[in-house]
Amino acid sequence: MSKICETTLRVRYAETDQMKVAYNSNYLVWFEVGRVEMLRELGFSYLELEEDGFNLPVVEIKCRYKAPARYDDELVVRTRLAQMQTSLLRFQYDIVRKADGKLLSQGESVHLVVGRDMKRTHLPTKYRDALHAAAEEAQSATP
Repeated sequence: MSKICETTLRVRYAETDQMKVAYNSNYLVWFEVGRVEMLRELGFSYLELEEDGFNLPVVEIKCRYKAPARYDDELVVRTRLAQMQTSLLRFQYDIVRKADGKLLSQGESVHLVVGRDMKRTHLPTKYRDALHAAAEEAQSATP
């Protein structure tokens, strides 16, 4: 298990404006791609979580844009679990251009753990243990 999950993707033409600059809302989608891949790297899929009756709705999201991503840029989404509480998860993201390592954006999303009834709940041990280990590893790596 790694403290930071890296996911690579390419900016598609449909994700850009007339100047071939990635439209701002795509960064939130790319954060989601990183988050879902991190869960997979931890040993379970978001689909599995849903099938077991749990969801992780976004209750807060932030994105700071540093430089534009452009059509056909290859990007690396770096995702880490920055905080884990009983029924709350906080993920942090960096998006960098692969070719030169330039930081393009930084963000954070906060998620509640809810059941099928949309009420706040706790994750079962099989998910909680993997997420807790990732959060501890990320915190110990933070200067």
